[in-house]
Amino acid sequence: MAKTNKYKTLNGLVSKYRDDLKEVDYLLLFAHNGVGKTRTSMEFKDKGKRLNNGNGDTLYFNAYTEDLFIWDNDIIGDTDRHIKLTTTSNFFRGFKTLALEEKIFSHLERYATFDFRFDYDNSKVIFSKNEKNPQYHPNNGKPEYITNENVKISRGEENLFKWCFYLTLCELAIEDEEGTGPYNWVRNFYIDDPISSLDDNNAIGVATDLISLTKKSKGKIKTIISTHHSLFYNVLWNELRGEKTKRYFLYKNKKEELTLQLTDDTPYFHHVALLAELKTAADNNKVYSYHFNALRSILEKTASFFGKKDFRFCLEEMEDEILYNRALNLLSHGKYSIYQPVELADDNKDLFKNIIYDFIDKYEFEVVQLNS
Repeated sequence: MAKTNKYKTLNGLVSKYRDDLKEVDYLLLFAHNGVGKTRTSMEFKDKGKRLNNGNGDTLYFNAYTEDLFIWDNDIIGDTDRHIKLTTTSNFFRGFKTLALEEKIFSHLERYATFDFRFDYDNSKVIFSKNEKNPQYHPNNGKPEYITNENVKISRGEENLFKWCFYLTLCELAIEDEEGTGPYNWVRNFYIDDPISSLDDNNAIGVATDLISLTKKSKGKIKTIISTHHSLFYNVLWNELRGEKTKRYFLYKNKKEELTLQLTDDTPYFHHVALLAELKTAADNNKVYSYHFNALRSILEKTASFFGKKDFRFCLEEMEDEILYNRALNLLSHGKYSIYQPVELADDNKDLFKNIIYDFIDKYEFEVVQLNS
């Protein structure tokens, strides 16, 4: 049985986190919604202030961070739409003194096609998009695309912008080798579920870019990441191989105690959650290329649990064992196929469904149906 630690208060839990970070560079936490991930991140931040005479040591990203960006939709005029920044927060300490736009855009262009600019005097962000010109014709001399200013971007695009803003601040803190910049106080990054309203492709991109950036710190700044998203967690798990990391499943037991269960040696609960996600994809007929990667990963971990070296162990005695083996080898082939979210053809969807249903039946998993 994996080692567990139980806590009756958030203070005790975050003290454990801070003790762990004296030994490792990363804490990776999987927890379902409702456990208190956001409250825990705020308690970690507050504890840092108590330990440092009121001075913070944690640059965090959570639901409170997102609330620092406030939409003004110009209800009366319906033209001057923008986001107002709450610049009294330490989060925006370098807003007017540093040229952030270019750095933010270097992250944003990985995910999105819209543009933005800052109104520094009024602490505003104004968004624009290049859109097809309805009056365009090859022979009428009008431009094919026109720029629409002051646009209202989607919720997913908005979250991407906020995330790229945060990544830029992390980058500034990491690059401040002399310790003289506006983010020289940062000793920890605490990131709680940064992928709300994002599709799976962007969720994977966020995970890989985050780890790529934080590795540049080389342990100078510690990183905590908590999430309920099993695919996101799975990618983070793989990206952090070889790094000094502790991985936990966080949940509440029957006594309502916060419980940390180590999952370093064997991936426990997050793979069961991922299996539920894959079954939901199969049930809803929404099967993409990366789902085969995730399924193969689960089979590999299951085989390892039984002391076997090859995922084919899990397929033994299934009626279509040979076909399943060929499909998993072919459709999960290549290190980066998980990053190409292509919806599968109907015959491959059916094949995926048959494999996962037979696998669940063989090992008698009790898989909870997730919301579609």
